[in-house]
Amino acid sequence: MISVNNIKKEFGGSVLFSGITFSLNKRERVGLAGKNGTGKTTLLRIISGQVEQDGGEVILSDGDRLGYLPQEMKIKSDRSVLDEALKAYYFLDELKEKEQELNQSLIHRTDYQSNSYSILLIELENIHQQLNLYEPEKLRGLAEQVLTGLGFRRTDFDKPLKTFSYGWQMRVELAKLLMIKPDLLLLDEPTNHLDIESIQWLEDFLIGFPGSLIIVSHDRTLLDNITNRTIEINNGRMIDYKVSYSQYIQLREERILHQQAAFANQQKQIREIEQFIERFRYKATKARQVQSRIKQMEKMDRVAVDDLDKALIRFSFPPAPHSGKVTVEGENIKKKYGEKLVFGQINIQILRGEKVAFVGRNGEGKTTLAKIIAGQLDFQGQLKMGHQVITGFFAQEQKEMLDLEKSVFETLDDVAVGEIRTRLKSILGAFLFRGEDIDKKVKVLSGGEKSRLSLAKLLLQPTNFLILDEPTNHLDILSKDILKNALLQYDGTLIIVSHDRDFLQGLTSKVFEFRDGKVNEHLGDVFEYLEKRRLANLKELEIKESEGNKVGDNISANKAKWEQKKIQEKEKRKLMNDIQKAEALITRLEGEIEELNKRLAKPEKFADEIKSGGIYKEHDRLSSYLSKTFSEWETLQLKLEAY
Repeated sequence: MISVNNIKKEFGGSVLFSGITFSLNKRERVGLAGKNGTGKTTLLRIISGQVEQDGGEVILSDGDRLGYLPQEMKIKSDRSVLDEALKAYYFLDELKEKEQELNQSLIHRTDYQSNSYSILLIELENIHQQLNLYEPEKLRGLAEQVLTGLGFRRTDFDKPLKTFSYGWQMRVELAKLLMIKPDLLLLDEPTNHLDIESIQWLEDFLIGFPGSLIIVSHDRTLLDNITNRTIEINNGRMIDYKVSYSQYIQLREERILHQQAAFANQQKQIREIEQFIERFRYKATKARQVQSRIKQMEKMDRVAVDDLDKALIRFSFPPAPHSGKVTVEGENIKKKYGEKLVFGQINIQILRGEKVAFVGRNGEGKTTLAKIIAGQLDFQGQLKMGHQVITGFFAQEQKEMLDLEKSVFETLDDVAVGEIRTRLKSILGAFLFRGEDIDKKVKVLSGGEKSRLSLAKLLLQPTNFLILDEPTNHLDILSKDILKNALLQYDGTLIIVSHDRDFLQGLTSKVFEFRDGKVNEHLGDVFEYLEKRRLANLKELEIKESEGNKVGDNISANKAKWEQKKIQEKEKRKLMNDIQKAEALITRLEGEIEELNKRLAKPEKFADEIKSGGIYKEHDRLSSYLSKTFSEWETLQLKLEAY
């Protein structure tokens, strides 16, 4: 489908990467991995033809269609939401014009046996096949389906696109790509502007997507569920793993350990050679041996240890001061912006030590209620903070909470009191602000830097009530893991607004769902909530069908059962796929262990490996991995038997 051959890219005389070579077959799903700045986005732009490479080539099969969604793009349209989405099919008009041209050419031709006539027929047949893929009567229905899945309401379809926020406009751009179903889809952080339900819908869509996919994302759950291959860009080169993201992390750590061991062995060998050369350099009788050792060092392939991203934020929250049993209690809270009602008559109570997630569609009021509780917005109703509650607030838009004209150091120095002021540089260093960075003005910081600075501010004053609005938006996966671990250790009360399922999993024990101007409380973590929502949707379907047409009760019930069966079959297929992957891994591990057993059976041939103990360590590692995989396989089998 696509071949990427020896791609090289330079910026300002420095090589960003080189030797990037891989190929993709139909339905392969690749996640691009690597620390920020390694060139993942640049590689996508090269493949899409938006950026010219400095070496190598990208070859796409004839007739294959490519779709690319960048992280950001300029959007200007006077069309409605639906009309803008339907613009995705502009190429159909071009195909129809080409079809007419070919038909006219064939009418006036009489050389029916010539090669040129045959070529025209083949070209016309190809156009017919493409047009048949997009039946006109189904195009509008598909557009509405995709837009609804990405969070739009039917009442939004006829509204001008320019009246929506940038995030919603980007959803329409994503919808266009999903509607045309290109042969190769390139997505750069597609979940940045999506809420948790839209992300789940996108994930389901991509699982069934018939083409190939290359994706850059900080959403670990999304990567694990849709990719079967991970390509890492590190130190300007690529390493290809035939596994999903979490398995790639495990294999990468193992690779680094092997590299470190090989590097240590080679350094020992180099020191021994250097000592020999130094010792016998000036002895004529050893001149030949000295020259031989020098040539040996010159020809030696130096082992390099891949540079993992060590620049990670490191912190933990201070102990939470004691507070009353009830942290916050609200009655009949109502909020309007002009004539627009965001929500009304909300009643909430959050107790000391509870960790609560705010989830729901964008625009339903999650951030609004978070700001009301944090004292940032006025409202109608009653809100009572508990005894001795000290609130810390992390805003989604950092410019709302930071003075853009102050320096990084001044931002912390203005709020720090007491002994902690002597440790401000150390605190900033833990959040990756070092050297001249601390003198930068806040207004020149990137989104990620502002997020880190705001997190650092939260450490300066002990709080017992944290309100975090999308704290992971600009953090990479490893930094998100560190923040999550710090929040797990935090002993105060927590409200967190987030659409990151992996980040929320196991972190919160209660979910407040914002929907249709109301807030519904769900006990359990985010995955339990999502499962409840799926069941609730089926029940809603049954109720609506029943109310709309009592005569069609049996049809409604059958439809609901069909929908439920469809979901179960999809989950069953995923289980069977996971079982096949586990069985393939078990077969591979058993083969590798058998190979080691053969070596152990021939100690005279593999004396060095046996003597060093490396073969035993590898045997133990593979055996442990095999045992773990067997356990996972058994769990999957039990789940499958339950269907």
